[in-house]
Amino acid sequence: MTESQQAMRLPDRSVRVLDERFARYVLALAKVERIATGFRWAEGPVWFGDQRALLWSDVPGNRIMRWDESTGETTLFRTPSDYSNGNTRDNAGRLITCEHGTRRLTRTEYDGTITVLADHWQGKRLNSPNDVTAARDGSVWFTDPTFGILGDFEGFRAESELPTNLYRVGPDGDLSVATAELDHPNGLAFSPDQTTLYVVESRHQPRRRVVAFDVQDGVLVNGRTFIDAEAGIPDGLRIDEDGNLWCGWSGGEGLDGVRVYAPDGSHIGSIDLPERCANVQFGGRSNNRLFMAATSSVYALFVNTRGAR
Repeated sequence: MTESQQAMRLPDRSVRVLDERFARYVLALAKVERIATGFRWAEGPVWFGDQRALLWSDVPGNRIMRWDESTGETTLFRTPSDYSNGNTRDNAGRLITCEHGTRRLTRTEYDGTITVLADHWQGKRLNSPNDVTAARDGSVWFTDPTFGILGDFEGFRAESELPTNLYRVGPDGDLSVATAELDHPNGLAFSPDQTTLYVVESRHQPRRRVVAFDVQDGVLVNGRTFIDAEAGIPDGLRIDEDGNLWCGWSGGEGLDGVRVYAPDGSHIGSIDLPERCANVQFGGRSNNRLFMAATSSVYALFVNTRGAR
């Protein structure tokens, strides 16, 4: 059977139920669809519901792309993008972007101008802001590993001046270190009630992991291992309305795609993809369409849940 024939068969065998708790989220008539392709490294998907559009970064391509749900057309949104990586929207709906090339976090205003939210800490340049999320209190949280300054493919080779911190930009614009405990923090997302922050730690030893922190008045406390990645490589993640974690995952055949974890940390389901998945985003008219940025392509799957607001 060819790959195209496999994609036509329903239910889609690439969506795997590993625990009955995941079965309720699987739609029998929904299949994984590749909506765009031709990128060097797709990352940072963000949904603009008011435009019915998805934006994402092609990091080595130094551009941000835009896909229109109503037409299915993919167009160029911004180039150069300063080697953008993670993206999100703030409470006012503005685009927040992590830029490797400029080593900064920016906000795109309604008129298209760009405001710098953070580029230095205590007089030293940030490494390469990687992923970002916004909280309901108006704060913006972002990770700052060194991946964008290790070479000239996803940014520009440079020396690191700071530890790989996780930062918080307060509603007043003040920058602070949310935690310095993580070795190369990466993807991050809040629980639906925003009392827990989940963060991927990409260089934890002996294996990568997802760490959970309690959030108390904008401060992170009680950091603990939530997921031991074992042989896998977690990257970006999002949370659904029931508190499940949908994590971009890689590690080779059988691991590449998305892994879904229940709020108790149990691995309940997987979505297999033919490429390693860097990041995910809920969107669509009912916020029930999972978009998956995976190496050279972006995939989509309708699911029976909605992304946490």
